[in-house]
Amino acid sequence: MKLNILIGGKAGQGINKISEIVSEVLISYGYFTFNYRDYPSLIRGGHNFNILCFSDKRIGSIESKLDFIIAMDENTVNEHKKNLKKDGIIIDYKKFESLGRNLNIALSGALMKVLGFEEDVLLKIIQKEFNNEESILAAKKGYDSQERKFNLVKLKNQVKILSGSQAVSMGAINSKMDLFIAYPMTPATGLLHELASKQVESGHMVFQSENEVGAINQALGASFTGAKTMVGTSGGGYDLMTEGLSFQGMSEIPLVLYLCSRPGPGTGLPTYTMQNDLDIALRGGHGEAPRIVIAPGDPIECIEKTNEAFCLSEEFNCLSIILSDKHLAESEFSSDRKPNKILSVKVKRAVPGKGVVKATSYEHDKFGNTTEDAEIARVSADNRIAKYKKMKDYCKKFEMIKIFGNKNSKNLIIGWGSTKTVILDAIEGENFKFLQVIYMKPLSNEIKKEMLKAKNVILVEQNVTGQLGRLIREKTGLKIDKRILKYDGRPFTQDELKKELLKNIK
Repeated sequence: MKLNILIGGKAGQGINKISEIVSEVLISYGYFTFNYRDYPSLIRGGHNFNILCFSDKRIGSIESKLDFIIAMDENTVNEHKKNLKKDGIIIDYKKFESLGRNLNIALSGALMKVLGFEEDVLLKIIQKEFNNEESILAAKKGYDSQERKFNLVKLKNQVKILSGSQAVSMGAINSKMDLFIAYPMTPATGLLHELASKQVESGHMVFQSENEVGAINQALGASFTGAKTMVGTSGGGYDLMTEGLSFQGMSEIPLVLYLCSRPGPGTGLPTYTMQNDLDIALRGGHGEAPRIVIAPGDPIECIEKTNEAFCLSEEFNCLSIILSDKHLAESEFSSDRKPNKILSVKVKRAVPGKGVVKATSYEHDKFGNTTEDAEIARVSADNRIAKYKKMKDYCKKFEMIKIFGNKNSKNLIIGWGSTKTVILDAIEGENFKFLQVIYMKPLSNEIKKEMLKAKNVILVEQNVTGQLGRLIREKTGLKIDKRILKYDGRPFTQDELKKELLKNIK
């Protein structure tokens, strides 16, 4: 079974709390959940909504048609009733207007009753979360207002919920990161908050810089001293950091960078999602220097690939970029899978205090002395670029790509990042093979082999120009003509993507 529940209202009404309460119960009963957050860039007011989808099987996306609308205001009904299924249910706020701030608690109770959960399950959570009589009475009032429509039974699945931001935080902590530096920018700020909340228990330090220019240069200075350092930002902040990234390329100071995309250019759509920063992740900064670019597709991969990014930055004294987006960072995914074994990240390079160490943004000789000698400049450039081959060979020990679906299918889908989970949902039961590209730089040679075996190759991306498709053409000479691109700031829904995929193989 699978149900889609939309919870809508104004910012500040506690929409996320309803999702949180219901998700907690569903997870405790062994159900898989996926929670998508949609909100404008307003602190209060506006129209905000979550879509909470749950199933007895793994799920990582939403559908365009709704089984429930939980409305905290009239606007939610007006906006979304056109997407409600014929037998769909609306639970609105009108019965509970007098409850004030406990309106969301009452609506949580009402939904729990419709789904068929026992009242004591609800009340235990409310007691734990709020521990006050008003909230308990509100939950009871909501629960008593409805009739049971479903009778969800307990499953044996052992499921946990994680957002992409929480997972990158775990990967950094697993890597024994010493310092995280950032200036707040949606949607990268989630990672700043996650890591800041765990400083005491994990022993790392978080510093909010005065701006992104300060952040990147402070991060390079800290890494120079031997600290395992990470910096985070979104597209506009990354623009400001590119001078520092060029400094990194010449100085070869190890650094991990978290780039969490949102629609651009400019301020764009600050609180929505797109995959339009792949180009700048690959090439942002002037001159030519090696770097790693990794794009995980779900929270478990965020944990694993962040750990790999730290390993690679120290192994090759390079820049490792973890490329994410708002949808992956802020959506809440459920999983019964455990991450791979944690990799040990060791600082093997020379650091100040253990000898003379030099780092400079100027061309320099092997001792770190600046120079303009033509022969030294040529040899140094050759040495920097020669790292690419070593990096590519080293990265083969990790999963640079993954293959899903029917391994013998001639219908090949290529996608990356946050499109992973919706593609997996869309191809269930259909004749497709899905190639997920995880390492963007270096790019796996296996991609070309898989493309040559296929009859239909379909590119799925959330940007205007098909940036991964262009990268693949550059590296393999193979052009992907069939493309499904979405760039309105909203993620693909499972049903719309499935329809487009089937259309492309007729």
